Amino acid sequence: MILALLDNLTWGIDPVIFELGPIAPRWYGVLFAGAFVSGYLFGVRMWKDAGRKVEEMENILTWILVGTVIGARLGHVIFYDPSYYLRNLDQVLAVWNGGLASHGAAIGIVIAMYYLAKKTPKMNFWWLADRVVIPTAVGGAFIRLGNFTNSEIYGHETDAPWGVIFSNLPGPAGMIPRHPTMLYEALLCIIVFAVLWAIYKKYKSNPPSGSLFGTFLILLFSGRFFLEYTKIPQADFASEWAINMGQILSIPLVLIGLYIVIKVVDWNEQGTNLKQADS
Repeated sequence: MILALLDNLTWGIDPVIFELGPIAPRWYGVLFAGAFVSGYLFGVRMWKDAGRKVEEMENILTWILVGTVIGARLGHVIFYDPSYYLRNLDQVLAVWNGGLASHGAAIGIVIAMYYLAKKTPKMNFWWLADRVVIPTAVGGAFIRLGNFTNSEIYGHETDAPWGVIFSNLPGPAGMIPRHPTMLYEALLCIIVFAVLWAIYKKYKSNPPSGSLFGTFLILLFSGRFFLEYTKIPQADFASEWAINMGQILSIPLVLIGLYIVIKVVDWNEQGTNLKQADS
């Protein structure tokens, strides 16, 4: 019964929610904002669990947002379409025209966390990274839902009953059932979040240093590696390779995660207590 309802699902909503003069909010923008609202709420919870000031978390979230957007944009420019942007340098910063890469966002977030860990009193990188990846996983689900509303990052054609016809695609492409890869990735993010939250609660809100960060890298990017097989290649120059650019970028992140959970994390102890003293 459920499969019958899913069969030949057609999707093609207007990405603009409504227009009121110059105001034209888009579904993707709303969901992108939702990613950071959820990040804020989880950040408040974890900072309070640690006895740290919420104002500190708000400053950190701002820098994480900056690192995410810059990293995601430069990741797209460098990894997925460098030849185009070398010819059109004026488009490098044109985020409104589309083009954000999650692997670039991951690099941008790590750089921002390293900077923040150095500048924030009584803070270290592992403690911060363990608390950033939880809202990052939730936010990733929002972003992929935004991709779904835009009918972007879709997959190869499929005979599976849950295949989606993205009617907004031009020509014959908009008539073929395809893997809703962006929904697969949204589900992956939710699963990653559930695992991280379970570890966080198991250790009474003070997980072993590096445990959540390493687990996040392993689960998210190993999942991404396999889901890339359902996705239309995003980088033309990698389309004839045995693996695509998304998979190439995922491999080192998985290996780093494995190193962290095996060599860095002491699973028999809780993490360092970084509670702030009242000023």
